[in-house]
Amino acid sequence: MTWLRRQPAWVTVSLSFGLLLLVWQLVVLVGAYDAFILPGPLDVVRQFGVVLVDGRLLRHSLITLSEVIPGLLIGAGISLPLGYLLAKSPLAERLISPYLIASQAIPVIAIAPLLTIWISSTFWARVLVAVLVVFFPVLINIIAGLRSVPQELYELMQSLHATRWQIFRKLEWPAALPIVLAGLKLGATLSVIGALVGEFVQPRTEGLGYLLITARYQFKTDLVFVVLFTLAGMALALYGLVTLAENRLLRWQKNQ
Repeated sequence: MTWLRRQPAWVTVSLSFGLLLLVWQLVVLVGAYDAFILPGPLDVVRQFGVVLVDGRLLRHSLITLSEVIPGLLIGAGISLPLGYLLAKSPLAERLISPYLIASQAIPVIAIAPLLTIWISSTFWARVLVAVLVVFFPVLINIIAGLRSVPQELYELMQSLHATRWQIFRKLEWPAALPIVLAGLKLGATLSVIGALVGEFVQPRTEGLGYLLITARYQFKTDLVFVVLFTLAGMALALYGLVTLAENRLLRWQKNQ
């Protein structure tokens, strides 16, 4: 275990993933499952090669990614100013918060069909579902981050006659940034789920959601696993991009 702790992250992740594949293959062999019930790792890899060569996986992945990224950016973009307003204005919080909290009791899958009726564009209906999924978690982290700033620091900035913009830029934003970025990490993974839900509700012959539905109806379980792993990889890639931004923006913390 000491040797394992000294290894880089990619080594430990590779070993754990290899162990997962080994256990998976053993389950298939011991259980003697048919491929349409539980395919083995080699079956999934073989199917991955098929859809990669014929271009289906790349084409559908790009469609889904084109919905995920706007959903994440728009959801985060709306959350930032609204989160600041709710964190700084008790009146706005009393007026708006009950509706925001109540909206979270309604599953997105129940709202999505209404969006397909109200919005004629299939693309933007799917994007809006992703926005709805991303919006609330990021908003909560923004509010929590701004409220985590100690009151003593506000008093110090006021004693220096700092303007509202200077307080925000020099105090509030740096102090809240770690929690805000944590919310963006969560939003990055949820945006993939939101886009997939949008593709389920607003069907069109493109996107990983369409490919997943097609594979399910055709009993191609190996293709289902290919789509699931692709979605997981997309979420990990977006999470990694936010992590890179976090490492760059929070270098001042490591230098302390």
